[in-house]
Amino acid sequence: MRIYGPNRTGVAGTTPAPRRAASGTFSLAEEEATTRPANAGSAPRVGSIDALLALQGVEDLTQRRKRAVSRGRRALDALEEMRLKVLSGTLDQSSLLRLRAAVGGLTEACGDPRLDAVLGEIELRVEVELAKAGLR
Repeated sequence: MRIYGPNRTGVAGTTPAPRRAASGTFSLAEEEATTRPANAGSAPRVGSIDALLALQGVEDLTQRRKRAVSRGRRALDALEEMRLKVLSGTLDQSSLLRLRAAVGGLTEACGDPRLDAVLGEIELRVEVELAKAGLR
């Protein structure tokens, strides 16, 4: 459609107008007759919601590795914070509780044997520090 001015429209191409019979009834040309829509086919069905939930729960090795590295870094940061507070003489209970919370996720295996070994060593060091502080 082409707009010629305010509130005026016109057809850009030439299309035949529907023919009207003299008796006032409406009829369409044969090429404009309505056709039935083509069958689009059926959408693929999902077997069950359990399959979708199972797929969402699957994670790859890189995601597990990233989470394990993040947990290891948090534990090392908590150990460093504890070391600095011990050296300054301001070690408090909240630092020890953060250290104990950091050790919680280190036992979960990530699938990489070398990373699991490093996380095991970090966990052992955290357990030693907690035992020395008398918290374990």
